[in-house]
Amino acid sequence: MAQRRLERQDQQLSEISEHLLDHLQLRPNDRVVELGTGSGNFARRIVRRLGEAGVLRGVDFTQRLLDQARRNLDGAGGPQFELILDDIQSLGTWLDLADVVTGRTILHHIPMVETFLGKLRARVRPGTRVGFVEPEFRLPAARIALLEEQGRNELAPLRLWAEGIVRYYQASGLSPEIGATLPQTLDVAGYRDIKFGYYDFPVDHRICENALLYYQEIGARYIELNIMSPEEIEQQERYFSREPDQDLPTMWGMHYVSGVT
Repeated sequence: MAQRRLERQDQQLSEISEHLLDHLQLRPNDRVVELGTGSGNFARRIVRRLGEAGVLRGVDFTQRLLDQARRNLDGAGGPQFELILDDIQSLGTWLDLADVVTGRTILHHIPMVETFLGKLRARVRPGTRVGFVEPEFRLPAARIALLEEQGRNELAPLRLWAEGIVRYYQASGLSPEIGATLPQTLDVAGYRDIKFGYYDFPVDHRICENALLYYQEIGARYIELNIMSPEEIEQQERYFSREPDQDLPTMWGMHYVSGVT
């Protein structure tokens, strides 16, 4: 289920992912470290930009996902790639000689990620290019809440989706707002040449499918943490199982941020 959701997510994030890689200015012989490589969907995009002299090191702490990544990258050709089983917070020797450090939708899984980014700045070589794509759950909720107050009560499931994710990350000691604060965080930590942007994602069948898969994957934790009741999750699943209306507001977005050490 998680693999299917990540594949759908890769399709949704194709444009912003390529935009970030453009900002990172990948060169054929670059040595790239991907933090939280997961099942390798973002890694495939990186590999396409590297030549035979390039190196991609994908780091993740889940062997099952690394096995999937190996299958995804099998036969990709071009650069060397290494899949490394480790906690990215260790900032291990796999960072040695990196030209580029990147990750997609990974930072919001790290407790006190601001501390991590400061340590990363000290750990890598001067001139290392760094870039991330991170989700935004909170900002679209402001527009949805406004429309609800103006009479569009049918939008409540979109707001509840965003609020549920924020509450889940907060209950887990994680930062759901790191995407919005990432440019300033990198600036404070001494990164330079910081570039950033934001993408909104209109609600379409892919967004609804992603939300549905998310509830199926995480629903038990929501119940355990009293974020939603089984009945509320069932209601949300029914909502996202139907064909989306044409005039729905955005319910999530993505930040991309890059900088140089």
